[in-house]
Amino acid sequence: MLCYLVRLDQEGVIYYELLKPGETVNAHRYHQQLIKLHRALRDKRPYYRKRHDKLIFLHDNAPSHTSTMVQNYLETLNWEVLHHPAYSPDLAPSDYHLFSSMSHALAERHFDSYEDVRKWLDEWFASKDEEFFWRGIHKLLER
Repeated sequence: MLCYLVRLDQEGVIYYELLKPGETVNAHRYHQQLIKLHRALRDKRPYYRKRHDKLIFLHDNAPSHTSTMVQNYLETLNWEVLHHPAYSPDLAPSDYHLFSSMSHALAERHFDSYEDVRKWLDEWFASKDEEFFWRGIHKLLER
């Protein structure tokens, strides 16, 4: 089974990581993902720097997210962290909007390799227009 982490905003996917079978996300790995997300924001969203790196980050309280290492790093980024209960699909736009749509596209699909999955994800993310991501983020207001 392959798992992945997706970080997005109203314009699209900023960063995602596809895990290989047997890999898990612990505090150290999550810390590294946040570092990569911060870099991706600087590369993909030019206005991020102009806003002095201000960001509102929706974050749950999964154990890897609440470690001291992760909390300290989030403080150094000076992001505003909005907390919500762990694994709450009603609040995570990736869970209720992105993954719901993705699950329909994945129905009856079978992949032969990790690279096939990565290629499919790259193409699927690229096929979604900005309106798709905008709707997912703005539905948060209704929730």
